[in-house]
Amino acid sequence: MRVIDYFDKGVALAPEHPLLVTDEVTVGYAEASAHSWAVAAGLYAQGFALGDTVGVLAPNEASGFLAMLGVWRAGGVWAPLNHLNALSANTDFMADVGCRWLFVHERFAADVDAIRAAVPTLAAVISLGDAFPGAESLAAFLAAGMGTAVPDWSDPFGAPDARCVAWPTGGTTGRSKAVTWTNQVWATLNELTTRHWPTVDAPVNLMVAPITHAAGVMGVIFGSLGATVVIRPGFDANDVLDQIERHRVTHMFLPPTAYYALLAAQQERPRDMSSLAMLLIAAAPVSPDKLGQGVAVFGPCIAQCWGQGESPFLLTYLSPEEVAAAVAAGDRDRLASCGRATFSVQVAVMDDDGELLAPGRRGELVARGRLVAPGYLGLPAETAEMHAGGWHHTGDVGQIDADGYVAIVDRKKDMVISGGFNVYPAEVEAAILALDDVRECAVIGVPDEKWGEVVMAVIVPTDATWADDGHVIAHAKAALGSVKAPKQVRFVAEIPRTAVGKTDKKALRAEYWSGLQRAVN
Repeated sequence: MRVIDYFDKGVALAPEHPLLVTDEVTVGYAEASAHSWAVAAGLYAQGFALGDTVGVLAPNEASGFLAMLGVWRAGGVWAPLNHLNALSANTDFMADVGCRWLFVHERFAADVDAIRAAVPTLAAVISLGDAFPGAESLAAFLAAGMGTAVPDWSDPFGAPDARCVAWPTGGTTGRSKAVTWTNQVWATLNELTTRHWPTVDAPVNLMVAPITHAAGVMGVIFGSLGATVVIRPGFDANDVLDQIERHRVTHMFLPPTAYYALLAAQQERPRDMSSLAMLLIAAAPVSPDKLGQGVAVFGPCIAQCWGQGESPFLLTYLSPEEVAAAVAAGDRDRLASCGRATFSVQVAVMDDDGELLAPGRRGELVARGRLVAPGYLGLPAETAEMHAGGWHHTGDVGQIDADGYVAIVDRKKDMVISGGFNVYPAEVEAAILALDDVRECAVIGVPDEKWGEVVMAVIVPTDATWADDGHVIAHAKAALGSVKAPKQVRFVAEIPRTAVGKTDKKALRAEYWSGLQRAVN
């Protein structure tokens, strides 16, 4: 089915129920549905063609979410534009995907001329509120569409091959590529969540990560269930805890770094977390020790999953029940996994020669199934490389145990080669994060004349005055051996983040590798 068909199921379940809750507005399902029809009609009134790409550039608030629904109602392709990105990153992406329509928040009014100059395919720019130079008001746009028919563009199969999303890869190692999602990819993700995620009678989803990231997709999926989605402007640990307690939040997603901050805030000033059915940790490897600690702090609600833009978000899943059982059994290996392959996909391990490996052996994780996206828009060579050998190549390195549990070691590109030995930063980070004195840790390779590169740990301590590098190194040596232990430790107040909240290792490495011909020795 189409994305909008799933949303309509939520409308049918609870037409008068709140869909979106912010500090400013509450929007019900019937109101959101009517708005989506009006947005679609407004697009067609201005010459929209089925399959046009539509950008939405807005902070976390209701207007951006509602615009997304209108895009899918019309049969458009949603181009997520992260409001935390540099303008050039967004305009580069818009130009690459041939963006024809843009819904934009007034916060970016001063950027509209630059956007139009950088994206020549744009046919119209529509404000999500009042008019400003270069953008007509939303009210005028909707009024102009009144009486314009919105075609029924589905088919007997739910238009499975129609494109619905042009998903940006993030661009942490270069210019962001656009991954094509079809309705089939979205349908697979939507139905996998209803199979695997815990169900409750009155679901409430809390969205704090950017609407243009997994949190936004998660909010739309919960819309198909008649849930309430509470939208916050961004992540603040104490605000998140307050919102969970106030709105009786049942489901939410956080990247590991935000989760660690939430753990610390809840321990400092506990709030009532009893409503949580699933606190999903994803987007990067998480410390097994802190994953287990979450069960003690938040209750048996901690879950983990693994996926990526090219196979969105739910290739594997480790349920709250599995996490709680592993904590009770002291099974650290299970906590180090991201779960087993979900119902509609296969996951395997492959070596560099294209051979599948037996359980317990380490190699690149590859996948098959309806969750795998067709490829990169306009990049046939990169798509062919990603799908070489009849499997989707994730670029993640890991292993699968005899029970089918997948453990990710790291990204292939993040590997440190020190003295000819491969060191995977995530493994070192997990060991260092077991220390109570360490709040956050990022491990990188830095140049060294003798070893080529050596392991450096960049640490945010729990106590800002603590800086015992000898203790960190000794602990890592005891846990991992001398090859993998960091040779250098740097203590910082904060670790740089990408626009979606991931650790920005490119920024961390830049200080040490700038001026060299390559960022590896």
